[in-house]
Amino acid sequence: MHLSMWTYPWDIQDQGLDAFAAELDGRAGLNTVSLATSYHAGRFLQPRSPRQKAYFPEDGTVYFRPDDRLWQDKAIRPLMAGNVNERGDMLEVLVKGREATGLKVSCWTVCLHNSRLGMLHPDHVTRNAFGNPNYYNLCPSSPAARDYAVTLVRDITTNYRPDMVELESPNFMGFAHEYHHEKDGVPVEGARGTVARFIAELCERAVPERQFPDFPAAGIDAFRDHPELHAYLTWRSESVTGLIGEIKAAADPATRIVLIDLKDGWLGGVDLAAVGKFCDGAILCCYDMEPDAVGDVIRTGRAAIGPGKFLGVGLRVFYPEVSGPAVLAARAKAAVDAGADGVNFYNYGLIPAKRLDWVKTAIDAIT
Repeated sequence: MHLSMWTYPWDIQDQGLDAFAAELDGRAGLNTVSLATSYHAGRFLQPRSPRQKAYFPEDGTVYFRPDDRLWQDKAIRPLMAGNVNERGDMLEVLVKGREATGLKVSCWTVCLHNSRLGMLHPDHVTRNAFGNPNYYNLCPSSPAARDYAVTLVRDITTNYRPDMVELESPNFMGFAHEYHHEKDGVPVEGARGTVARFIAELCERAVPERQFPDFPAAGIDAFRDHPELHAYLTWRSESVTGLIGEIKAAADPATRIVLIDLKDGWLGGVDLAAVGKFCDGAILCCYDMEPDAVGDVIRTGRAAIGPGKFLGVGLRVFYPEVSGPAVLAARAKAAVDAGADGVNFYNYGLIPAKRLDWVKTAIDAIT
């Protein structure tokens, strides 16, 4: 069973590799580390770090050494984080140290959520219904953005050979993000106008009013009475599915490629049943859900992705969302009982050390 914890390189560097491996394997009972290899900006509380209690990572950088030969002719290229030169290539260390640490290596890879690259390449970001650029989201329909995501995973898998790559944000981020370079046969302008009208009407009301009673439960069918918008949302999922297929085709076949997604993945243009035909599986994040809801998400995900694909669950270890080890164990057990093949826990550096014992309680409940 895949049992992992999402982890930032600086957290391993702060604790030291030996101490980190002992905590994940011995204390928490895990067998894999999901290392952030491409990530966005943020501000992170570091309860365990002996060096700093707040960390501000560089925006939109990668935590490995890109292969210049693969990137020479690319319009959009990655920037290596200064951390790699300053403190070492943790991906290389973990991959080469798999036998010594006993930990498999999965690459937690943010694909298109990148404000730094969006600002540099505004012609390749998604736009809202009013034509405003979403600088934080490279567009899955942009050839240059697609080439960036495909080459990113190709680089990681061919040069480092991790056990798995977890794709975060190879999609449209949020509802009604759209692409400003129109495609023939796709009613983008009609969809744009419809959504712009919805938003404009909302902004005029003193009190918000629910416009679609079956949203989001009905998925894109909530908009069936608006044919151009419905057709656009259908087309959008084809773009995401195609991109994930291209990523898998270009990756080293020895590395499993899985998607990180949410309960209502269609909001970002993900059709899980279609995606499952092109990649090796998915991790469905079930944050702040009761066990019954976790089980429902995993059963629905299994039905969509099929019996032969990897299906994991993502669980946070944050308080008060998780009030104690029994709560975390119940959620993990509900997922595995519903058909999950593994669990990813969030996040090593963001929780106190004692909560690793909560993770171990959850692992004991499912193994």
